[in-house]
Amino acid sequence: MASEQEEMTDEQSRNALVRRVGLAVERLREDAMAIEDELDDRLRLVAPECAASARNLAHYLAVRRVDIRILQRELGRLGLSSLGRMEAHVMASLDNVADVLCLLRKSAVPDRVQAVRPIRFHEGDQVLARHAHAILGPLHSDRKTRIMVTMPSEAAADPSFVSNLLAQGMDIMRINCAHDSADVWGRMVDQLRQAERKLGRSCKVCCDLAGPKLRTGAVESSPGVVKWRPQRNALGQTIAPALVRFVNEVPDDAFAGTTVPVQGKLLARVRGGDFIALHDARGRARTLEVIAVSADACLCQGVRTAYVVEGTRLSVRRKARTVAKATVGPLPPTPQALLLKPGDVLEVVRGEILGRPATYDDDGKLVEAACIACSLDEAFISVREGERIFFDDGKIAGKIRRVTPERFSVDVTYAAGGAAKLQGEKGINLPDTDLKLLALGANDLADLAFVVRHADMVAMSFVQRPQDIEDLLLALDRFDANHLGMVLKIETTKAFSRLPSLLFAAMRHPNVAVMVARGDLGVELGFERLSEVQEEILWLCEAAHVPVIWATQVLESLAKGGMPSRAEVTDAAMGTRAECVMLNKGPYIMQTLRFLCDVLKRMEMHHEKKTAMLRRLSISEIAPGEDGARGARPETCRG
Repeated sequence: MASEQEEMTDEQSRNALVRRVGLAVERLREDAMAIEDELDDRLRLVAPECAASARNLAHYLAVRRVDIRILQRELGRLGLSSLGRMEAHVMASLDNVADVLCLLRKSAVPDRVQAVRPIRFHEGDQVLARHAHAILGPLHSDRKTRIMVTMPSEAAADPSFVSNLLAQGMDIMRINCAHDSADVWGRMVDQLRQAERKLGRSCKVCCDLAGPKLRTGAVESSPGVVKWRPQRNALGQTIAPALVRFVNEVPDDAFAGTTVPVQGKLLARVRGGDFIALHDARGRARTLEVIAVSADACLCQGVRTAYVVEGTRLSVRRKARTVAKATVGPLPPTPQALLLKPGDVLEVVRGEILGRPATYDDDGKLVEAACIACSLDEAFISVREGERIFFDDGKIAGKIRRVTPERFSVDVTYAAGGAAKLQGEKGINLPDTDLKLLALGANDLADLAFVVRHADMVAMSFVQRPQDIEDLLLALDRFDANHLGMVLKIETTKAFSRLPSLLFAAMRHPNVAVMVARGDLGVELGFERLSEVQEEILWLCEAAHVPVIWATQVLESLAKGGMPSRAEVTDAAMGTRAECVMLNKGPYIMQTLRFLCDVLKRMEMHHEKKTAMLRRLSISEIAPGEDGARGARPETCRG
């Protein structure tokens, strides 16, 4: 009797759960349908190719307005879909779950009549793949994730460099219009087209417009100085001498040692086996041995560190006799940096001034704070006291105080390592400031003239509001360049907070992608929030069927130093959740590209977007047939 009562109680509890969950799912469906009317003015403006995707994004936004975590757990208790993979087909997911709940309640499944048929399960992924193919190009034969590579200046002059990248698996060439010039960019594209013909592979070209990037102005320079130093081991013993080359004029060719220009008859008189004597900038006597001589240079070696400046006197010694004298010629000035630590004050000044370090009196009291210029006047109009400011990718942070039309003061609150150097041309982030900046400046419009002739897509830097996208669409229309794909770089707090509006505005154009520019985004949001924000961007873009480019500092240590960190490898593996991964330039870019190709190919067997792909595990402990275990299924049944 007790058992029957328990069964009845369990059934009643289950029926109550089914009714409760059914009502919650129906409310979500109603909210998803109602939001179409709410957003009708935006939905009507999107391109026909994006109409169904825009509606799906609207449905997703309606569902995500509320916290459905309890509902998801209750759906799981019933053995149903938890709606955790609904992004690409929201209404189809809700309809299917609602229909199954009707069957569990033994109710008739309603005939759902909708004015426009929603995207079905199989269609969502197909639409995203179609959009990705249109803007990012075809998939590589053995990869589902494309790779974009940023071009260094050398790509314009070295045909083998671009050809090797293409052969190693580059799918998209990225040209950063904030660097080099149209002439250099044109040569990069020429090298790519030649490589395509040679290898029989195609590759898209993406040009990043520089946009209104806030940067520090130049810092005053100190007199030029040349330093040479021998190589020493951990015990301080010299293991290789310093190589110093004296020349009349510094040539453009690379040299592994130090090159010093000279004035006088040194090169006309010097011979192999001579010695060059000098007193360096610290007054220390130094001697170099001449080991090779040519018509326009002599090569020396030395075992002592030295610092020389313009005007340093040189004597050529031969068998205790001076046979020639000369002086060090003009040296380029050495850029300085401002050393800042918490508690310091930095003045950010309007205009073309040279930055300079703080000055102190004999008692160590501050006489004048360090100062530096800012590249955009609009910053001085927009900043307010109490707002945060970051320099050089967050290496230095502070709070703004005492704002005037010509300058504002920054109280330094953080410096990496306790004290950090701030140089010219470093980025400035103002996450709390509503900057009144045009996303497309005069320079960007001039660069766009090159982009429309040579590129397949244009990336818009520092997009913050729908009007920025409107401006780019108008510019593309004026250039008759609506064939160009458009990439929105999400790199500010405001861009992230307005992402749905930006997506609706961008979908007026048929070919759209989003780049998650995680460097600036991490600085502005705080790196502790970056993982969460990345996830939300991926969700929203999948709901809109907009392909994503996973960018900034992917395998950075490998590209720049030849060795990846463990965290970077994990981060690169996350790139399989996007349609494209971007690599930045570095001396080890070839190795980095090969490494990334391998990581992506391996991880794509385990993950597809958010879904784990349950292929057969490779660990030996469950090898089929081992230790009397059951044999493997037929090959056709394996994942």
